[in-house]
Amino acid sequence: MKIRCILVEDEPLAQERGRQFIGKLGHLQLEGVFDNGLDALQYLKHHPVDLLFLDIQLGELSGIQLLEIAGTKAQVIITTAYPEYALKGFDLQVTDYLLKPYTLERFLQSVAKAEANLLKPSPGQDKKFIFIKTEYRLEKVFLEDILYIEGMRDYRRIHTTKGKIMTLQTFGELETEIPSYQVCRVHKSWMVSVQRIQSIERDRIKIGEVYIPVSETYKKGFLEVIRR
Repeated sequence: MKIRCILVEDEPLAQERGRQFIGKLGHLQLEGVFDNGLDALQYLKHHPVDLLFLDIQLGELSGIQLLEIAGTKAQVIITTAYPEYALKGFDLQVTDYLLKPYTLERFLQSVAKAEANLLKPSPGQDKKFIFIKTEYRLEKVFLEDILYIEGMRDYRRIHTTKGKIMTLQTFGELETEIPSYQVCRVHKSWMVSVQRIQSIERDRIKIGEVYIPVSETYKKGFLEVIRR
C-alpha cells in the first residue's frame, strides 16, 4: 500500500531531513513539499492525502490554523521545535508530535503509528500485521505468519513461519496490538496463533512439535475465543 504524503516545512535543513527520512521508506509517496501554510492549504483542497508532516511556525498561516481550516482526514504528524504546542496538537487529534531535531528511529515510530491508523480493520475484518520493536528497528510482522509467542524473562520471542524475533515489548503491549481472536494469551508466558492450533488436549495446545500450556487464569478467555 502506497501512503500519499506531503511535507509542510519552512526551514531548509528541516525540510531536507524530512525529504531524506521519507525517501528511506518505499511505501511513502511524497506528493508535495511546501514552505508555507497557504500553499499547503490550497493543495489539500484539491488533492486528498493520507499523511501530512506539518511544521507549526509557517509565517502567515500556522500549522495549527491550517489544520483548523482544512479539516483534513489525513493522519497528521506535527514536527516542531516548540514543545508548548503539543497539547493543542493533540486537541486536534494529531497522530503524533515530533520534537526537532528528531531521530530516524523516532520518525519511523510516528510513521508506523500513522500506518496502523490508516490500516485499522473494519469490524469483522482481520488485522493484517503489526510492527515489532527489535534491536534498533521496527520489524513488520504479518499476523498470519505467527505461530506462538514465548516469554523469556525480560524478552518475548515471537516464533513465525519465517523465523524468530526477540523483543522487549510486554505481553500486555502485544495483547493491545493484536486481536485476541487471532493471537490469544493462554498463559502468563505464552500467546498462540488460533489458526495455527493443531489440537488441544489436557490443557495443552499443540502447534507443530511444540506443546504449550493453558493456565487456569487464561483458560476461560481462550475457550471463549475458540468457540466463536
